Amino acid sequence: MSSAEAKANRPLSPHIQIYHWYVTMIVSIVHRITGGALYFGTLLLAWWLVALAAGPHAFGVANWVVGSWFGILVMIGFSWALIHHALGGVRHFVWDFGYALDKGERDTISLLNIIGSLALTVILWVAILIFR
Repeated sequence: MSSAEAKANRPLSPHIQIYHWYVTMIVSIVHRITGGALYFGTLLLAWWLVALAAGPHAFGVANWVVGSWFGILVMIGFSWALIHHALGGVRHFVWDFGYALDKGERDTISLLNIIGSLALTVILWVAILIFR
């Protein structure tokens, strides 16, 4: 096969079947997703605060929604997204100073981002449930 034929048979652009998924790619994608999710979580938090200012009936409704099993699940997800996104910011801050740029260090700091966000979210919600 000539190089022209090989070139003609190549895909026009890289796609998911070509890329090997690395932990840094996954953490980067999740960082972007959590950034978007924080927008909607902040709207929920703002709604709760407006309901607090609006009076006892509005606050009771908002508190019931946020305190339901689905509301608690959303708040756990929101807190994880916030913690994960913040740790991702710290990870980028470390990289901005030129540290942890070797492949092994990049993978380690990315794994620490995932493990740390999960662990801190569990610690936060255990503390919330204990001191409720």
